[in-house]
Amino acid sequence: MLVEATGMRHVDVGKLVREQSLHTGRDEEFDCYLVDEDKVCDALEDIVSSGGVIVDHHSCDFFPERWFDMVLVLQADTAVLYERLKTRRYSDKKLSENMECEIMNVCLEEALDSYKREIVQQLQSNTVEQMEENVEKVARWVAGWKTPVN
Repeated sequence: MLVEATGMRHVDVGKLVREQSLHTGRDEEFDCYLVDEDKVCDALEDIVSSGGVIVDHHSCDFFPERWFDMVLVLQADTAVLYERLKTRRYSDKKLSENMECEIMNVCLEEALDSYKREIVQQLQSNTVEQMEENVEKVARWVAGWKTPVN
């Protein structure tokens, strides 16, 4: 939805990690790849430097600050998040870890620790209506940044 609303390019970092083997192996306990952050940054450098890119990942602390004009932290109530993760068939351990991170605001704190506070935006993402409102809000922000090129 956000890509259509903004005209920006979307990069799913998890997909990029899988497709380009930007990892050091798998963590079978959490059923995920062990991301090689240096390889990810190297792979994204040229893509991101041209601008107009939405970098989609659950973690942000290893990305260079210069890459972003805005960092969005999407949050959900724990009951909503729990159901989403169960639907994805997360293992009990992975589900518990993700729930704990949400309760402790790990993603938000990581973003606030890694980037200027004024570029970090916290958005609730519990309902379809909230998601649609978030898309509209971000599209307005992006439209405010775009200026005619001579």
